[in-house]
Amino acid sequence: MTLPDMISTGNTGLDRVLTGGLPANRMYLYEGAPGSGKTTLALQFLLEGARLGERGFYITLSETKEELTAVAVSHGWDIGDFDVFEFNSVKDVFGDDREQSILHPWEMELGETVRLIQDEVERVRPQRVVFDSLSEMRLLAQEPLRYRRQVLALKQFFAGRETTVILVDDMTGNENGRDAQLHSLCHGVVTLERLTLEFGAARRRLQVQKLRGVDFTAGYHDFRILKGGIEVYPRLMASDHHTEFSGDVTPSGVAELDKLLGGGPMRGTSTLVTGPAGSGKTTIALQYLNAACERGEACTVYEFDERIGTLLARAKAFSLDLRKHIDSGVLVIQQIDPAAISPGEFATRVRNEVELRGSRMIVIDSLNGYMAAMPQEQQLILQMHELLSYLSQQGVVTFLINPQHGLVGSMATNLNISYVADSVVLLRFFEAGGRVRKAISVLKNRGGEHEDAIRELRIDRNGIRVGEPLSDFVGVLTGTPEYRGNQKPLMEDRRSDR
Repeated sequence: MTLPDMISTGNTGLDRVLTGGLPANRMYLYEGAPGSGKTTLALQFLLEGARLGERGFYITLSETKEELTAVAVSHGWDIGDFDVFEFNSVKDVFGDDREQSILHPWEMELGETVRLIQDEVERVRPQRVVFDSLSEMRLLAQEPLRYRRQVLALKQFFAGRETTVILVDDMTGNENGRDAQLHSLCHGVVTLERLTLEFGAARRRLQVQKLRGVDFTAGYHDFRILKGGIEVYPRLMASDHHTEFSGDVTPSGVAELDKLLGGGPMRGTSTLVTGPAGSGKTTIALQYLNAACERGEACTVYEFDERIGTLLARAKAFSLDLRKHIDSGVLVIQQIDPAAISPGEFATRVRNEVELRGSRMIVIDSLNGYMAAMPQEQQLILQMHELLSYLSQQGVVTFLINPQHGLVGSMATNLNISYVADSVVLLRFFEAGGRVRKAISVLKNRGGEHEDAIRELRIDRNGIRVGEPLSDFVGVLTGTPEYRGNQKPLMEDRRSDR
């Protein structure tokens, strides 16, 4: 038995989910509530056929041709690329001698409706057909058994033709939601969902319920409806993306800072920089980023919390000129709106930077902003774990900025992700000699050895300084550190002429 040819759905992301597309000459179901994107996805299917020289046929029971045209025009498409048949104006088909000059779907017998569809298919002889929607057929049938018999008759009718059929169902006429028996009649089922959150833009996702003979990517896949069609973001599976790379270290250019991490983070590892607001978390990450840019490595920053202009100004105040790296194309900084992006879209953006632009260092600033893009924390942990695994497989150095609540005393975080990261850098404020100072230490480093010492951290207009190891500390991990040692190891202000 020969396997059927695979044809594209017209959507690159969905084709990736389906590992190539749909087996040709079969019947499929696109189901979802109104507004979930079914019509747009179905139009992409026909337009792809038109691009390949295949004749398409859109049969609509629910929308007029004008309504369908409006949808197409909003995406810059032309429905003149395929045939459209609507049941709201079939006078020419039945003739003028009928009692009614205009027949509506609810006024026609179901059997006559199906026969009319078959006659039109025989006349047009399309290779791709979209039937929109099954809800009207369900209403015409009035009883489930009769409805399923007619759907089965349609399937048997198309079985003898070289035609791929997409059935569209908005599930409004089915009291029980999804129709399990309808699922069994179709070769494959794609379900689209629209989720309304308490704040921000609506989220959309799809999943392939079944597809016979195809090893598709199961689970939910986020998508957006943009001008030009639906953009699907396939669920990230890190195990499918391994690349050979050298495990060398990535120095920051500050020798004392690199000593803390045994020379610097190793390629393919993630470093969590955690501490209270204002302790220097972002500056530490930008120091490593700037050094990588100086080496000519492509880098990317995802800025959730701060405006890009503010970030650049702050970096410049610490002698980190990131603007020149942006102008040279080595560095890309993307402003992320947590209320308008889904985890799947974010993962796809990261993949594009790594695979298309060759980014070797990623900074996510911060996890609080990333968490705001996720409605449930458990999903966030799983998403982040998969994303970090992918970056590790690609040999990318990743920095995660994790703000903690509170400045002194017991501090907490919205997200305990320290066990996922390969290295954890802890920043704390401490008091000594009547001044508020900063301490830096490394809690773990899976990539190799690391110092267990606590050093003082100073950030000024000349950049980062890391002092000598300090031994006489009490209470660093509690969030209320106290330095009881000699004042000599502590750093003072640099001279103004330096």
